[in-house]
Amino acid sequence: MTNQEHPIGVFDSGVGGLSVLREMRALMPNEDIIYFGDQGHVPYGPRPMEQIQDFSEGITRFLLAQNSKIIVVACNTASAAALTYLRQTFPDVQFVGMEPAVKPAAEKTQTGKVGVLATPATFQGALYASVVERFANGVELFQNTCSGLVQQIEMGNLEGNETRKILEDALHPMLEKNIDTVVLGCTHYPFVIPMIEKIVGEKVRVIDPAPAVAKQVKRLLEAGGMSNQNGGELRFVTSGEVQSVKSILKVLLGIDGEVEPVTWKTDREILNR
Repeated sequence: MTNQEHPIGVFDSGVGGLSVLREMRALMPNEDIIYFGDQGHVPYGPRPMEQIQDFSEGITRFLLAQNSKIIVVACNTASAAALTYLRQTFPDVQFVGMEPAVKPAAEKTQTGKVGVLATPATFQGALYASVVERFANGVELFQNTCSGLVQQIEMGNLEGNETRKILEDALHPMLEKNIDTVVLGCTHYPFVIPMIEKIVGEKVRVIDPAPAVAKQVKRLLEAGGMSNQNGGELRFVTSGEVQSVKSILKVLLGIDGEVEPVTWKTDREILNR
């Protein structure tokens, strides 16, 4: 197997990274992708940074053992907590991570007021602080952690009353402050963009970072001569309950995919079942 034929490794705390996988499939339909959803530990948001680093290292080692040619950290929380650590631990591996799209929001806002929806760990991380410091000068940011939203999306509840209430509680105070842009700082949240757009109305722009991440992966593969023209296979792996992941794949992506189970031995080591 040549380097081009090796898969792209993608991981998230759960199914949120499927929003990134969806964009990657649209842009690079001939790439093989292996997706690891760490449902055994979802959500990452409230967990300590060191533990998220351990999980991310364990998953990276697993994906590299599957010959992944590039690793996409399709999780804002893991990117905030572990991306620098991963690059130091695996200096020969190319990583693409998530950062909240504060820069495009700051460039496009007319009112100078921007809402950011993300997990606690993302807001507390150095990555977010650095992005705000570099790009948000003169822009007022209103933040909300949307507590419980990740769990609703993991259950496939994209349109229910509970999901709507979480989003309304987050967005209504921001709308009162005259925001005109909402940044999605968690890869789970693009799956509820239709609901967000209903709440904020047509005059508020919603920024999903997933397309930009897919473009960056494509650029790196092309630059390294690693693009695959003959693949297109998807593999799904979970540390959680297989059946629930299979049903959520159907809801979120319309895919009837097989899902492979794995078990954590320690916070840094995964066993194939």
